[in-house]
Amino acid sequence: MHLIDVQKTFKSDDECVEHLAKLRWPDGVRCVTCGTDKVKQYASPTEKQPGRKIYQCQEPTCSQQFTATAGTIFHDTHLPLTKWFMALSLIVDAKKGVSAKQIQRHLQIGYKTAWYLAHRIRKAMEETGSPLLTGTVEIDETYIGGKTIRKTNRGLQRYKQKDAVVGMIERGGQLRFRHIGKGSATAKKVAPLVRELVDRNVERVVTDESTIYPFAFDGFCASKHETVAHKYEYVKLGTDIHTNTIESAFSLLKRGILGSFHQVSIKHLPRYLSEFEYRFNRRERKGEPKQDMFTETLRRMAKAKPMPFASLIAAETPEPF
Repeated sequence: MHLIDVQKTFKSDDECVEHLAKLRWPDGVRCVTCGTDKVKQYASPTEKQPGRKIYQCQEPTCSQQFTATAGTIFHDTHLPLTKWFMALSLIVDAKKGVSAKQIQRHLQIGYKTAWYLAHRIRKAMEETGSPLLTGTVEIDETYIGGKTIRKTNRGLQRYKQKDAVVGMIERGGQLRFRHIGKGSATAKKVAPLVRELVDRNVERVVTDESTIYPFAFDGFCASKHETVAHKYEYVKLGTDIHTNTIESAFSLLKRGILGSFHQVSIKHLPRYLSEFEYRFNRRERKGEPKQDMFTETLRRMAKAKPMPFASLIAAETPEPF
């Protein structure tokens, strides 16, 4: 569902709420506290929401009152749901992402509101319980972050360490991005991800000539490892051994960061990676029906837990030494 369709279909908050209720409870409304289906709906107008309706549990031991947005990512929002729906449409359709500043301009809202809204949508895009990668899997790493130049008394320059991101993709299948921290990617950091994300019975694992991979694959899929030497070629002559697929995914990520966001906080980098992974895995492919990312993401948002602003801006816990 594109932006113009969203504007035509959801003209009021009441229509948005009704749609959310259907996505959240496809088999009928249930109490968010006790889970019973003995629920009645009542009109509960307010000055800002004259058409507001609430549900009330009919179990005598519960009697909980709630709305379709209670306990979800939309919980306690002061932003009209029509603007939420438009923001969601913008984000899922933006191949290289859309910045909070651009959302602010499009929806005529505050920057903080736009930034917080975008991160809650990205939170709903996080994948859990995904199948292991199999077939031919390409693995590569890239580095995110700028460099900080500082002149010392001796005229030297010091550079801020970049953060490493590992990418894995099954040809014709799913993509995975993982942030592995500051500094260079090492076998010690990559090995646990390979075991977590790649099927032991994978047909082939293709990488570049980096020396970290033979050590990372040792005892798992080392016998199925193929390499392409980028010093001399992009595709091994006469074969289909290459890492072009994962590099195309990295290209979208980098273009998004440089062209749309300009810079991102490393603290929130995993959420940005989830966004690009989510869109890439649902892109239109030849011979496959186009997926309605808007509805799928909205369904996730209707079932996801709240994300308080305080938890989003909370200081990171220092890593143990």
